[in-house]
Amino acid sequence: MSKDPLLQPYKLKHLTLRNRIMTTAHEPAYAEEGMPKERYIAYHEERAKAGIAMAMTAGSASVSRDSPPAFNNILAWKDEVVPWIRRLTDAIHEHGAVAMIQLTHLGRRTGWNKGDWLPSLAPGPHKEPAHRAFPKVMEEWDIARVIRDFADAAERMQAGGMDGIELEAYGHLLEQFWSPLTNRLEGEYGLGRLESRIRFTMDVLEETRKRVGPEFVIGLRYTADEATPGGTTEEEGLEIARIFRDSGMVDFLNVIRGRISTDPALVGVIPIQGMKSAPHLDFAGKIRAEIGLPTFHAARIPDVATARHAVQAGLLDMVGMTRAHIADPHIVRKIMSGQEDDIRPCVGATYCLDRIYEAGGALCIHNPSTGREREQPHEIPAATQRKRVVVVGAGPGGLEAARVAAVRGHDVIVLEAQGNPGGQVRLTAQHPRRREMIGIVDWRMAQCAARDVEFRFNCWAEAEDVIALKPDTVIIATGGLPNTVLLEQHEEQALAVTAWDILSGDAKPGESVLIFDEAGDHAGLMAAEICAQAGAKVEVMTPDRSFAPEVMGMNLSPYLAELQRHDVLTTIGRRLAGIERDGNLLKARIGTDYSDYVSEKLYDQIVVNCGILPMDELYFELKPLSKNLGEVDYEALISGAPQDVQRSSGGAFELYRIGDAVSARNTHAAIYDALRLVRQI
Repeated sequence: MSKDPLLQPYKLKHLTLRNRIMTTAHEPAYAEEGMPKERYIAYHEERAKAGIAMAMTAGSASVSRDSPPAFNNILAWKDEVVPWIRRLTDAIHEHGAVAMIQLTHLGRRTGWNKGDWLPSLAPGPHKEPAHRAFPKVMEEWDIARVIRDFADAAERMQAGGMDGIELEAYGHLLEQFWSPLTNRLEGEYGLGRLESRIRFTMDVLEETRKRVGPEFVIGLRYTADEATPGGTTEEEGLEIARIFRDSGMVDFLNVIRGRISTDPALVGVIPIQGMKSAPHLDFAGKIRAEIGLPTFHAARIPDVATARHAVQAGLLDMVGMTRAHIADPHIVRKIMSGQEDDIRPCVGATYCLDRIYEAGGALCIHNPSTGREREQPHEIPAATQRKRVVVVGAGPGGLEAARVAAVRGHDVIVLEAQGNPGGQVRLTAQHPRRREMIGIVDWRMAQCAARDVEFRFNCWAEAEDVIALKPDTVIIATGGLPNTVLLEQHEEQALAVTAWDILSGDAKPGESVLIFDEAGDHAGLMAAEICAQAGAKVEVMTPDRSFAPEVMGMNLSPYLAELQRHDVLTTIGRRLAGIERDGNLLKARIGTDYSDYVSEKLYDQIVVNCGILPMDELYFELKPLSKNLGEVDYEALISGAPQDVQRSSGGAFELYRIGDAVSARNTHAAIYDALRLVRQI
């Protein structure tokens, strides 16, 4: 029997959880027509198979028609969900894990122009900034109907074999009744005494208990402290927990601190990279100590050491490692087998959640198998024939290609022009708030070292260098270089420096700086921060109608906070059309895509962030010498079949290129390129 605190079983009512690690409710947005079908099931089954104790599915399943999905949620108000829930729970149970599901009415945290176009609901008239919809103020018949809807949904989940449910309060309708900031009702459910504000929740619990019986597990995920002037206080949060405990209707609490009504508030609840790990852990421990109910919690607990401390110190009964399991679903298995060093780290990039909030499915920035469990399994099979694989470039795509080829059992050599691996990720990691990104590189280097991959650094590979290695397969992962040609023009802007120049320190910030950010990604904003922190007067200009669209909401929040602290000017809808000297200054000619308006403005430094162009010279030199002339069979690539393109009978090797060496995309795309191509070589 292991003495590891994380591997001790835990008794939750009549359930025995096999260890202390769970995934808290989160919506990967994989549902199809509101149903958790094959992709959804495969995602949760992978984690159950790898040893997790409890999967809290959905985030959250909607109980009412007028709670339309904010991001492809499960529709728990439909009867046809039951057989799909049964398939989901059966898949989780088959591997020994407990299956639960989170239920909610989103209240004002959704939009009216979704689903059946019914008005959103709330106990007050004010919109939630993050979702922008002004809600209908609830009437008594709305309250009675939604109470029934919660109970109906709970019955469906019980019929589908779930071990229990978690009612989602924080930021959603239940908590909108609790908070003085959102409840504007009068009377028995209205603003006033705490007992009135939580009566709606108590009525939901009472009706639900009548339907599902005393043995079915019911918990709440709730905000014990809104940490906002005028909101629910810590003292009130503790009193709410006591009322739940004393009612006998609540079996566990899942504790959160803060609000989620705006993007920056959401980041306070769910911190991203560069922010403190486990910022609310001690607070959750205080709730557990004072209330005594089984207590769960998740908020940036990215590593096993923090999770182990949470349980060993008695702060939590069950520890949520949710984003960590998006990065590596096999955490528990690796702990049990003594392979903690093999765990793929969560680097806090929060690409997963940002994609969800942008109406996409959850994807990990550096584990492309997550969400693709059926077509890109996490386990990589050995090859039937050993080959010599030469990878040119040790950025994230090249390192993934080397890792996968080595796992397959191939003989792998990596040629890299720089003295260190990482490419653009290493450049990104120089920014203090994004230094965790280096985990993408370090993990792959460790994986390659364990499999004897040969690296040759400071090696600018020419065609003859590659050919001399007598490869069977060549992967060009040389990445790209910053584009310095403005849109649809022909000449490089020699008077400008690039965002990369600022990030690398090759160019020092000027006194008045224009950051022209056409790419709309992290590089432009990182460069703006560096210049502002150096004391420059900075303007960030974009031709887009929104600011830094590739960065997305959660990651954008800390940038905006820092840029606003330094009074950085942000200008949208304006395009840099040209640069010329004006004495010791640079004159920017500024236009717009929306009209013929043109203006001029002086700066002493202009920084362009106009995307990446491929470094593809080596690829084109090798192309005529290859068997496939560089061609990729897309049907085979997508279906997971081996490449079998023969275009030259005299070619000595197969040739492929990946990542930015093909076209500028992002880190996830480069790694995904490598995984799905090389796993069939």
